[in-house]
Amino acid sequence: MLRRITSQADYEASFRAPLFLLFKHSPTCPISARAFREYEIFAAAHAEVPTGWVHVIEERPLARDAAARTGIEHQSPQALLLAQGRVLWNASHDAITRHALSAACTKPGDQGAARS
Repeated sequence: MLRRITSQADYEASFRAPLFLLFKHSPTCPISARAFREYEIFAAAHAEVPTGWVHVIEERPLARDAAARTGIEHQSPQALLLAQGRVLWNASHDAITRHALSAACTKPGDQGAARS
């Protein structure tokens, strides 16, 4: 189940989790819409992976804080695989596919960082 992160408390919990896939999404961007569909498909097939998404316009402070906290430049769309706040893997734009998300979550930390 996809969960939209709208509160500071939920956002903080995502950074404390042993494993968490954070997706940053802009509903006004067609590239983000395509990536969000891939994310939805991934999440439906991998209910065991804790995940949530941030609306980068309506929750701008949360979206920007992720960049400040992780040192990963803000992108939208962007996927960040976190382990207790540490980035194990990240991807943005066209690099976000259901297959890339699955591979990253299957062996967290083994894929390095993917950016586009």
